[in-house]
Amino acid sequence: MGAEETLFQRFGKEFPKGTELFREGEAGKEMFVIQAGKVSISKRVRDVEKVLAVLGPGEFFGEMAIISNKPRNASAVVNEDARLLVIDPKTFEAMIRGNAEIAVRMIKKLAERLSEADAQIENLLHNDPASRVVHQLIQIAQTRGRASEGGSTEVDFPVREMPRQIGVGEPAVRSVLDRLARAGLVATSGDRVTVYDTARLHDFLQYLEMKWKFGDL
Repeated sequence: MGAEETLFQRFGKEFPKGTELFREGEAGKEMFVIQAGKVSISKRVRDVEKVLAVLGPGEFFGEMAIISNKPRNASAVVNEDARLLVIDPKTFEAMIRGNAEIAVRMIKKLAERLSEADAQIENLLHNDPASRVVHQLIQIAQTRGRASEGGSTEVDFPVREMPRQIGVGEPAVRSVLDRLARAGLVATSGDRVTVYDTARLHDFLQYLEMKWKFGDL
């Protein structure tokens, strides 16, 4: 029996798609580690449920309620049938105290999430929907992009998730991507986008912001 299966035997549970693991504002009594499947993390913003992240195998969530002993600051729903490790506060503390590597990995992940939260806040400050799409594309290219031929960058840009992430409808997102493709800044293939030059994309974002501010002169 492998290490993952041993952990699942001790702490694991299976959850079908659609299971609500916890809601924003509830008391938190455990954290979760994903062994298989996907979980979406969302938060209510001005009466609209916005998806903050979709997590996959190897990711953890729900730890802040244990660390701070405060209510959940977001909601979690199973996106795909999932196998999760459910860790209670006592086990969590023992893991952190007994394994420095786990503690360091958690600190790095929390810092990464803080950076992503800052980027989302920055994105929502853009009033222009097109600017939000371009800003999101730049952020993903810089943080999760894959180097490709000729200095370009490939990114996974799931258009169907954009309305909940940045508050821009799917048709508008596709329209912006088509516009970028016509301008020779990107190439699209399904949910995969190739960014030819991130610096030029930054220039285009500045152009959109100036146009939104001053209009067509």
